[in-house]
Amino acid sequence: MVSVDLLINAIVAGILLGGFYAAVTVGITISFGMLDIANIAQPAFILLGSYAAYFIASYYYIDPIVIGIIMLPVFYALGMAVYRLYYYAFESRGEQAIQGLAFFFGLLFVAEVSLVLVFGVDYRFVEAPYIGPSLHFGILDLPLRYLIPFAVSLAMVGLLQLYLTRTFIGRAILAVSQDGLALRLMAASPVKIKQIAFGISVATCSLAGAFLIIIQPVEPSIGRDYIGRIFAICVLGGMTSFPGMVIAAMLIGIVESITATFYGPSWSPAVAFGFLLVALAVRPAGLMGR
Repeated sequence: MVSVDLLINAIVAGILLGGFYAAVTVGITISFGMLDIANIAQPAFILLGSYAAYFIASYYYIDPIVIGIIMLPVFYALGMAVYRLYYYAFESRGEQAIQGLAFFFGLLFVAEVSLVLVFGVDYRFVEAPYIGPSLHFGILDLPLRYLIPFAVSLAMVGLLQLYLTRTFIGRAILAVSQDGLALRLMAASPVKIKQIAFGISVATCSLAGAFLIIIQPVEPSIGRDYIGRIFAICVLGGMTSFPGMVIAAMLIGIVESITATFYGPSWSPAVAFGFLLVALAVRPAGLMGR
């Protein structure tokens, strides 16, 4: 007999987890969905955000989310620099497929090894007033370490959606993935627009990394667990749709949470990806794909 209390709490926990998944996936929605750049190093950038939050919080006792916000310009500049290197080495030569994928795999490996050399293989965590407590509403338990990242994540995605739809550069980012030639006719450089977009996609890792280390302790190889998951959520959401991505993230979070609650955590990834395959079989373009 399934406990109703457990089921409701599992669904709520899955929704909150989905908010975190939206934060780690929004960058891939930009780089992979809109720019067609398979940045498999995205989890490495997220881990850099986690370790930046850990390092600064350890010395200056600043809230991890505040650190994530402060570090946004640094990660934006890092993303722009990475795209420049990628463009000159691969994209300008028309070799962005396999060679570009190898480039980002190399970045993932280098970042992981660098973190091991600097911080070791031990788990690292941060402290904040909201990491332990929970809010209780009847049978519902809302852990603040999930609830606060959930709220900030949705705010970040909402601001990015407004930026993409209400500003010239934002609309240019949406256009560059569809028709680069038309963008040139509007006197806008596709390369510069892609560089800005890729910088934004990496900048989101600053906050996503802060959310990750709030939710769980981190170690250098933990990013591998998210490679398949973030690409799956991006595809399920419809590649370029932020609302679709958020819905897909919450659906995956709910499926994983229910599976972990009633059948054990080891089944969660298999059931979640099985759900992805069924959803794509029914709707190949994704939930909100065109």
